[in-house]
Amino acid sequence: MNLANDSLVMVTRIVLALYAALTIVLVIRGAKKIKNMQDYAVGSIIFSPYAVGLALAASMTSAATFIINPGLITYYGISGFISYGIVLPVASMTSLIFLTKSFRRHGTTVKALSMAQWMGTRYNSGGYGLFFAFTSLLLITFIVLICVGLTKVLSKALNLDELAVLIGIAVFIFGYMMFGGANSMVYTNTIQALLMLVVAFILLGSGYEHFSEGVKGFLRKLEAVDANLITLTNPGSFLFRDYFEIIGSQLVIGVAIVCQPHIITKSLLLKSDKDVNRYLTTGVIVQTLFFLVVFAGLYARLSFPDLQINGTVLRPDGVIPAYVVSEFPVYVGIIVILGLMSAGISTLEGLIQSLATTITSDIIKPIFLKNREDGTASNILFINKMVIAALGIAAVYLSYDQLVNPNVSVAIFAQNGVYAYFSAAFLPILLGMFARNINRAVPVAASITALTVHFSMFYMNLPVPFTLATGQNPGVSAAVAILSSAAIAGVVYIISGKNKNE
Repeated sequence: MNLANDSLVMVTRIVLALYAALTIVLVIRGAKKIKNMQDYAVGSIIFSPYAVGLALAASMTSAATFIINPGLITYYGISGFISYGIVLPVASMTSLIFLTKSFRRHGTTVKALSMAQWMGTRYNSGGYGLFFAFTSLLLITFIVLICVGLTKVLSKALNLDELAVLIGIAVFIFGYMMFGGANSMVYTNTIQALLMLVVAFILLGSGYEHFSEGVKGFLRKLEAVDANLITLTNPGSFLFRDYFEIIGSQLVIGVAIVCQPHIITKSLLLKSDKDVNRYLTTGVIVQTLFFLVVFAGLYARLSFPDLQINGTVLRPDGVIPAYVVSEFPVYVGIIVILGLMSAGISTLEGLIQSLATTITSDIIKPIFLKNREDGTASNILFINKMVIAALGIAAVYLSYDQLVNPNVSVAIFAQNGVYAYFSAAFLPILLGMFARNINRAVPVAASITALTVHFSMFYMNLPVPFTLATGQNPGVSAAVAILSSAAIAGVVYIISGKNKNE
């Protein structure tokens, strides 16, 4: 189904070529400064805290926020906006402010390049660091979400087959990330964040005519489409059925979501502690605006009241791409398309950089390159490039499966993996920053409990006694996993006593 007119297709091609050219220039500029894995992971250039703050906002906001989640809100209404647009941002921004300074203090002291290294050095355990390195592989599910979101947008704008677009995206982005690393990423993320700011205002203002009769008039229009769209809970959904799913689980998830490596390790790019407040202020203000973009999903529902376009049923993942291509004039549509691309690419860059660093430095190097001459800086960088290529191939394979056979939305696939990761990481990070003496058995027990509970609840679809929610919702299974890991960690702490790892 071709939605874009010839003018939009032509303009999109031209703008994509210019975007690609600018990106390559910035990557070359950043790559010239890379001499070793530390330069690739945390950069060798002194960046403004405002630039790093914009990079944080861009990488923390992904295709999920700008493309995928608004589609879920198109389907399920106000209850989804409360969950994704209000509760999750408040929890995650509060957590970011609270955790950043302590994480940075330890990370800069031990020169950690990745989350796995942070864990290993904090708890004086190479084995625990290796465990987290392998656990980090779950983050490829988030890479898949972004690839799917970008493919949906560009295939609609270019009227091309989704598989061809997917392969093109992977070749280009994974290709330049072999060379740029953190140096080029801050440059590209800053530009992407500025584009996303423009698009955020465009999308939030795109439905202004629906408020001609005020907020009540807007709600009446939604109610006329489906009464469940304006209720605070939506029993007909499987994500927003009651207040635990909408508020309780999202508070827990929001606090823990900051523990993803491409988010919390951003503070290590700052060269001085005095820059932290300016970095956080910039990141929080811009990020809050980005989170509100999910409200555009309600505008899309008024445009597609029967969730169809030209007789074709719209899946949640395809709603926003269809809305942009069909509702905006060419000159506005191309700006929005660029912004949606930026939302995905900015996070994708961070994920590729952090995951490749982890695989190279924390899995391959300690296992296969111990006491060997091929562990030189140049060889390690070459291995890192091959790791990125392998990640690209895996991402294409998994993304295509989600394009043709999604479980409602690729968001469910991604949340299952990503939420499992930060469920396992949250308690160990918290304990590592704020408990001086701790037996490593405590964080190990927390991590294992979190993974066991999360995956058991999700794949067995276990119920939660005090709510309508089940493990079918990854947010619920992760929230219960985090709470369970905290309880088990407390028991182990009481039994094991103070630190005995020295």
